[in-house]
Amino acid sequence: MKIVQCGVEHLDAIRTIFNYAIEHTTALYEYKPRSPERMREWFDSKQAASLPLIGAVDDTGLLLGFASFGPFRPFPAYKYSVEHSIYVDEQYHGQGIGRLLLETIIVEAQSAHIHTLIGGIDSTNTASIALHKALGFRHCASIKQAGFKFERWLDLEFYQLILPTPKNPVDG
Repeated sequence: MKIVQCGVEHLDAIRTIFNYAIEHTTALYEYKPRSPERMREWFDSKQAASLPLIGAVDDTGLLLGFASFGPFRPFPAYKYSVEHSIYVDEQYHGQGIGRLLLETIIVEAQSAHIHTLIGGIDSTNTASIALHKALGFRHCASIKQAGFKFERWLDLEFYQLILPTPKNPVDG
């Protein structure tokens, strides 16, 4: 397994992973599967903003999972904070792929002079919570009944990792 920068050639696999999560889990608080057009817009916006989109692939090039980050909130003072996402194909859960992707996202964030990585995790996603805690993330907030999916209220937990970057933060 190796880490690669995801390209257009990975979009169908990314969409499959997203859509499984939408249809079968509370990892995404969405109801409808993503269309190829929506995925292309999402990909193009990541590219335009120079945001990382990394993937874990096997020896044949099969995408096993992916990760990215983007702005936490759209206000200038949040420029050193990002919210990250990690998704692993359900067939490959429990094989260390999520950990490898999260470790890589942490390195990417430091390289981009990010100060705070934030993960929004459904409170029932114990595997993701355990992974984040194992890599030094700390619980920083809970939003009770933030979403409604599968005929029940969902609680959203936020975990953050404060990085030693940037060395010289500036206003504006």
